[in-house]
Amino acid sequence: MCRVAVTLYLDPSATPSIVVRRSPLAELCACLHALDEPGHHPASAAWAARTHRDLSDGLLAAAAAWAPLWGAFRARYLLPLSAAPKRTLAGELREVAELPIGDFTAMTVQALIGKNDTELVPLLGDEELNRMRLISSSRVEIGTRLRADPEGFRQELIAFLSRFAAAAFDAEWPSLRQALDHDGALRTRALRRRGPLALADLPTATATRTVSGSLRIVFDKLYSATARVDDGRPCLIVPTVHGRPHLVIKHFPGYPVVIQYSAGAAPAPTLETARRRLAALQDPTRLRLCYAILRNPVATAELATQLGMTAPQVSRHLRRLREAELVHTHRRGSVVYYQLDAAAVERLGPDLLSVLYR
Repeated sequence: MCRVAVTLYLDPSATPSIVVRRSPLAELCACLHALDEPGHHPASAAWAARTHRDLSDGLLAAAAAWAPLWGAFRARYLLPLSAAPKRTLAGELREVAELPIGDFTAMTVQALIGKNDTELVPLLGDEELNRMRLISSSRVEIGTRLRADPEGFRQELIAFLSRFAAAAFDAEWPSLRQALDHDGALRTRALRRRGPLALADLPTATATRTVSGSLRIVFDKLYSATARVDDGRPCLIVPTVHGRPHLVIKHFPGYPVVIQYSAGAAPAPTLETARRRLAALQDPTRLRLCYAILRNPVATAELATQLGMTAPQVSRHLRRLREAELVHTHRRGSVVYYQLDAAAVERLGPDLLSVLYR
């Protein structure tokens, strides 16, 4: 089966082109996404509940109306548009206001119709509106407003983001900034020490070399795309607190590649890991084995006795559980004992969701 992934190609000397950038605009939109889809973001539940309680109905209604722009296919301009350091929200909103209107429209359309590839849609036509209509009425309403007056649409969006930030984000930002700066400093040190290979530490990423010697970083996603990072096109690594558990990758032509990752989060499982675990637990015999080794470590011979099987049969099933990273093992003398990794099994629900949210 062909792997579905986003692949970045980097020259071995591309380290100066990879930088960590804290982004208040990106974090503001992560907050808005968590507010719109709180079930995806349990760590943000307290903030979302407080915001729903404290904000006016009008501002909450406006947040819901604009929500498709920071959904699963977030508009590219809601993440850093340049590699400028020490970003402020006002400065980032200024960059959005100065974006060429054709690029702003194309980035908006990509978000509304769920495209993350590199195809440009400089004009919003009937075909794009029809696609939005098939997704949701809110998207076609936004698309209609965009087509009628792109510049007015942009000004309204920026005004809403400024109002929401003043009401529900600015007070939260100092503590968020501290967490983002801490994680960003760790990533920056890793880049200095390991160069581009440090990208492989990000969730779901793996690194390989091409025949020509270039570095290839592959991220498990639910769509396929490729992009190149070089001196003319940097890669910005953007930590997020409220964006957890999503991994967002943007590669709009002519702009930096951006990777937004969860600050301080445990490594996310790969799609292949989740698939192996689900497959391993489909077998009734392996489920019986899991029950037998849940509370205490047990040796293969004892498991064979308990389950009425031969030792080689038990070993084959245990191997599948071990390959799926669902058991712990330890040895005493010549005997190997197996115990279920209960935390790994418990995480299967959230792990699967994190795979599907990518």
